[in-house]
Amino acid sequence: MKRIAILGSTGSIGRSTLSVVESYPERFQIVALAAGSNIELALEQALRWKPRVLSLAREQDAGILASRLRGSGLSGIDVVHGAAGTVLVATDPEVDFVVSAIVGVSGLEATYEAVRAGKTVGLANKECLVAAGELITAEARRQGKPLLPIDSEHNAVHQCLRGGRMEEVERIWLTASGGPFFRTPKSEFASITVQQALNHPTWKMGKRITIDSATLMNKGFEVIEACRLFHVPPDRVQVIVHPQSTIHSLVEFVDGSLLAQISVTDMRLPILYALTYPDRIPSDLRFSIGDLRHLDFCPPDMAKFPCLALAYEAAAEGGAKPVALNAADEVAVAAFLEEQIGFEDIPRIIRKVMLATPARNPESIQQVLALDTEARLFAREIVAQRRQEGSPIRAIS
Repeated sequence: MKRIAILGSTGSIGRSTLSVVESYPERFQIVALAAGSNIELALEQALRWKPRVLSLAREQDAGILASRLRGSGLSGIDVVHGAAGTVLVATDPEVDFVVSAIVGVSGLEATYEAVRAGKTVGLANKECLVAAGELITAEARRQGKPLLPIDSEHNAVHQCLRGGRMEEVERIWLTASGGPFFRTPKSEFASITVQQALNHPTWKMGKRITIDSATLMNKGFEVIEACRLFHVPPDRVQVIVHPQSTIHSLVEFVDGSLLAQISVTDMRLPILYALTYPDRIPSDLRFSIGDLRHLDFCPPDMAKFPCLALAYEAAAEGGAKPVALNAADEVAVAAFLEEQIGFEDIPRIIRKVMLATPARNPESIQQVLALDTEARLFAREIVAQRRQEGSPIRAIS
């Protein structure tokens, strides 16, 4: 019986993880949950799963939830809150496996502490590896515990790598759907609306990750993740646009062989893979071979999607640059969603913040978070200036 903690239990990945657990009650047990700010869903999950520990983001919400649990007659659940509460969930002594699925850097400290506590971690939080990948992977190596990717692309790479040794790998290929603007002329980017950018052709995701997919920044983050997870330089990680999203990723070996991972576009499958690794167990998540009839591939247009190029720059420089990249992107995407800036302003803000960020190598999670705060403040200043001037942010070459 594998005992599981979920960081971000009320989000999409968290709910999918609970669905997998429900399908295999003889294999998995929920021990601890970090549920953010959704009190109603947290209550529902507490009543269903009866975890030892349940954390909410705010102290007030935790008090409300504790009161409602008492009113329902359910006792024995320790309701905690805030960053410290999330760390308690991640490091609970009864937990074997931690699913890290909190969006943003708010899940960073708890994920790092889970690794330090010797837990096996399933990573669905991009920001952890983008902002602090060097620290997290180094700690995982010290602990002798695997970091198991849940993102479909890196999960696919992990599966393909079982077909050979790392020294036999020529390059990693990450597939991208191309997002909603793959065929949109660059001349029309200035008029892209929020509604258009949120209309992803393949996946149903949260708002930030959907915008990141539209700018290809999401794929840029995945390049950085791949470099950290698989210990390869950025020039050995290639992005290829594959609109059908049938092949989730490929690994090319030195002899010219290519291994591809193909499966249904359902996040329960990579979650199941991570939870049961190194074993595979039967599931009903079947892919129809008939869907392989038509597969298209082409390189991404870096000039049209400068966010991807910025991510490669950050991956190559390392240190503080990926921290700045992620922080500036989050601020810029939020401003775009609120219609404070235009679609083309997103990469301009990110570039300005990256250029202003000195080359430093954070040596602790606290230093990463401090760099993150600095980058966010500067990004918000740029957004505020844009709103005050009422004109597009000037591009920096």
